[in-house]
Amino acid sequence: MEQIIATVRGFDGALVFVPEQGGGFPELAWGDAFFYYAPDGRMPQNVQPYGTIVTKDYPDDTASDLDPPGRWRVNIHVDRATFREFTGEEPRGLSRPRDHAAADSVMPHPVYGALGWICVVNPGERTADTVARLLRGAHDTARSRYERRHEPGRPPEKD
Repeated sequence: MEQIIATVRGFDGALVFVPEQGGGFPELAWGDAFFYYAPDGRMPQNVQPYGTIVTKDYPDDTASDLDPPGRWRVNIHVDRATFREFTGEEPRGLSRPRDHAAADSVMPHPVYGALGWICVVNPGERTADTVARLLRGAHDTARSRYERRHEPGRPPEKD
């Protein structure tokens, strides 16, 4: 997990946010990591992260069985072609059952797969390089989106 966080921190303009106790964020998020493109180093407003690491089950997301010690999951937003490449399905057309608790396997996110998110529980030898490559791609896509929104002459977005 720390290696993935260090990899993302090495991306130009990356912001890795890890909520901690006493930081004003919900206890449920403490210890998880959220990846953003934020060249100014400030938490983006009205922007979803392009990747996350979760270290526990959430009330509506228990299929990966993350509560036992040492289990965690990296989640990455990808484009449709990448999603198809790794899952064999369209994001909104998911139909095959999967073992979302299986480690070191790329698969659709158990809750957000239909929105183009894939995940890997405990990336290991088979998936570590793939996860790094997919996070780099998601970061580059987030950077492109940021640059389009901040083009000179473009009206500022309302918060």
